[in-house]
Amino acid sequence: MSTPRPAREVVAPAAEGRTLQSWSIGVVGLAGLATLVASVFRTPDVLLAVAVLFALGIGVGWPHYLDIPAKKTLAAVIGLSGAGSAVAATFAAAPGYLNWTPGFIALGVTAVFLVQLLRGTGQAQRLESTLGCSVGVLLSCLGAGWIAGARFNGVKEMVLVAGISAAVALLTGLIRWPDRIIAPLGITLAGLAGPLAGLVFSDIAVLPAAVFGVVVGAVLVSFRRLVTLRGAPLNFPAALGMGLAPIAAVGSLAYFIDKLLIS
Repeated sequence: MSTPRPAREVVAPAAEGRTLQSWSIGVVGLAGLATLVASVFRTPDVLLAVAVLFALGIGVGWPHYLDIPAKKTLAAVIGLSGAGSAVAATFAAAPGYLNWTPGFIALGVTAVFLVQLLRGTGQAQRLESTLGCSVGVLLSCLGAGWIAGARFNGVKEMVLVAGISAAVALLTGLIRWPDRIIAPLGITLAGLAGPLAGLVFSDIAVLPAAVFGVVVGAVLVSFRRLVTLRGAPLNFPAALGMGLAPIAAVGSLAYFIDKLLIS
């Protein structure tokens, strides 16, 4: 009679699979972050094109991450809401760069509810689809903050500081250590990277840059935890959406912190 396999041999591959998922999502996030930050220092048309592609990428990937029905329809709702928010942030009169963003969020959330109503009664995962896709709409629309940050006072150094802090947090997340270690480490390193980047590349004060780095680190390690908790394998669209979504949110964080604490 065969000897039962030890429990650790069964659990280890699953844990390794979750780690590999975190790694692939981190690589997507780093690539998207580098593209977005580089586009900030190009023409506004280039930044707008990248922001729209970001929104569409989140739209395509987020329903796959949630593993919900009606993926194509909900992807269109999420992606178009974020794209509209980016266009509005590009052409809105100063200083109300994000004045239209709440409207696009409301429009997108309303469209999510309409899609669930049109699916009819008794459909599977209606609550998960509604709540999860509403979050996707929010994250997609927050990507317009990168455009607002680039236009604000014509000063783009805060965007660079944001990118460096986010990159440090993402790189920390690539380490194959447990979340209980990565979470405080990522927040601490991002909090240190912010002031250092501010001193090297701009005249941003140490305290606001440190606050921003800590906030960015907390956001990004939280998304890493979401991936770990999910456990199930992710396809490429799901990794794309989960990799780009937190980067989009960082853009609005950078804009508001710049507006409230620095300028």
